[in-house]
Amino acid sequence: MQEPSAGQEPSVPPAPPTPPVPLAALLSWGDLGLRQVTGPPAADVTITWAHTSEMSDPYPYLLGGELLLTAGVHIPRGTGPDTSYFDDYVARIVAAGGAALGFGVAPVHDTVPGALVAACEAYGLPLVEVPPRTTFSGVARAVWQLMARARTAELRRITEAQQGLAAAASRPDPVPSVLRRLAGRLEGRAVLYGPEGTEIAAAGREPSGEVRRALAELARFVTGHASSTATDTAAGTGLTAYALGTGPGFVLGVAAPHRESGDHAIASVAAVLLTLLTGEHQSGTGAARSSALVRLLLGARREEVAPLLGGGDGAGRWYVVHARPTTGVPDAVSASALGTALGSALVDSAQDVVRVLVPAGPRRGAGAAPAEPAAQPGWTIGVSAGVAPAEWPAADVQAARALARAAATRSPLVRHAERRGFADLVPAGEAEAHARALLAPVDAVPALPETLRAWLSLHGSWDRTAVALSVHRNTVRQRIARCAALLEADLDDPDVRMELWFALRHPRA
Repeated sequence: MQEPSAGQEPSVPPAPPTPPVPLAALLSWGDLGLRQVTGPPAADVTITWAHTSEMSDPYPYLLGGELLLTAGVHIPRGTGPDTSYFDDYVARIVAAGGAALGFGVAPVHDTVPGALVAACEAYGLPLVEVPPRTTFSGVARAVWQLMARARTAELRRITEAQQGLAAAASRPDPVPSVLRRLAGRLEGRAVLYGPEGTEIAAAGREPSGEVRRALAELARFVTGHASSTATDTAAGTGLTAYALGTGPGFVLGVAAPHRESGDHAIASVAAVLLTLLTGEHQSGTGAARSSALVRLLLGARREEVAPLLGGGDGAGRWYVVHARPTTGVPDAVSASALGTALGSALVDSAQDVVRVLVPAGPRRGAGAAPAEPAAQPGWTIGVSAGVAPAEWPAADVQAARALARAAATRSPLVRHAERRGFADLVPAGEAEAHARALLAPVDAVPALPETLRAWLSLHGSWDRTAVALSVHRNTVRQRIARCAALLEADLDDPDVRMELWFALRHPRA
């Protein structure tokens, strides 16, 4: 592959994916035997790569930050004490952003030319002598290994910081804890600004007044522009502002006296956590749900707190959804995703069933029924009737029965039927009294009422009832036989089944 012509200007490259390494670390690499001849202290110089070139003008081939290695093949013969060639050569390296020059003293030259030493000293370019026994490929390999070590150390530092910030976010005082942890990691100051630019919380070293004013101004700049981040410097302190969320609102400001590789990644993690912690305060939904919970615990009625939970179809109707994954057991992530798909953040995951309290969607037209929860891929779902908040407990029972029926019939979704029947013609009090008396023998034995209800709802199918109840079909047979004996009734008689079914639909507590 041919190199570009000497007159071609290199394009500006992106930042290297790995952190630079100090030149001092390379000089201390024992088996290389490198020696600095002139230039600034090695501890103050960093390199991003090692590149070998014998071109008299290396400018087009350098990206910036390299250790340029040469054996001096390009030096014209007869070049003596005249320094013009070396001045031009070193000037081009410096103009290209080269970090240092490594000169191999073999096989072309026995020593580093004095004129080259003088030019490097004049331009402030570190000059390193490479002994005859050290190959340029060995130097490049050492640079690569040092960069790999630096990258590993950077990733370890970022990972430890992420874990610490996540732990801080789970504390009872999450926002101050995250700011304290971030300020400690960056050895600086971390500030949370509110939507009006006021300082809500802060942690870390108190900066000078100039730095405080500059950081606050940078935060205001972020809120007033489309950019989500901004950087600046004041009094030798690096400043960065991160907008939290998608619109004008909270801002994280960071002031650090020195910047290390990985600091931006660490601060970005803190910004994400603070976005989550402040997001609910911006929308008000988190505070409203907390208020609703507190009121319920203090004795408020469900219909009083329901408006705080949002949603609804204008009539205050809600659905209770019971769902079970078609494979495996639900975890927190999948349960939250289901709630999002159904349009509700009110999710409860217990054992193998996820329960979601879903506000009825808006009606599609005059007299139309409210939008109902729909089937979701990978889930078996039971949906209650649309009810008022006072009827949530009854709807919870309806959803559980609908889920059992969906599992038994292998349907993705089953809804509780709302049609009125003959049973609704009997006064509720009389119907409940009759149900208690009729079913008293089976109500006294655990599992029999639910088995009888499932068996009747599935038209006497042993197999589907076993599936719905997660028991063996022989267990179903034994329980139904026990019910028949206790009730002293022929359960093959349709009239008996009908009467029992009507009775099972009424509460008997």
